[in-house]
Amino acid sequence: MTPHKLIYLVTGHTDMRKSIDGLSLIVSDVLEMNPLSEAWFIFCNRHRDKIKILFWDTNGFWLYYRRLEKGRFKWPSATDEQDALTINQHQLNWLLSGLSLETAHAHKPLNGLAVM
Repeated sequence: MTPHKLIYLVTGHTDMRKSIDGLSLIVSDVLEMNPLSEAWFIFCNRHRDKIKILFWDTNGFWLYYRRLEKGRFKWPSATDEQDALTINQHQLNWLLSGLSLETAHAHKPLNGLAVM
């Protein structure tokens, strides 16, 4: 499955014992967002080796869980300004591949080119 709408990274760490109900409460109470929207909400544990992805699909929640056997996710720290970062599909792929959101660089698009 791929996200259809927005993707939110919940910064800082989350207790991975939480399941759908606990994570949806974080979305509604802490982030003040609607967990029943089509957005993806991504959570990470303190050790940065586990993530959970929560999203609503038509008539129920999906909960993806990933545990790394070796290594860590390059997870952004919590800040006072925001509890969640909006990212795109490419950044999600970078994160899941072990890259940092800040240092992953793609080729810049070229505009105004003409074929001679």
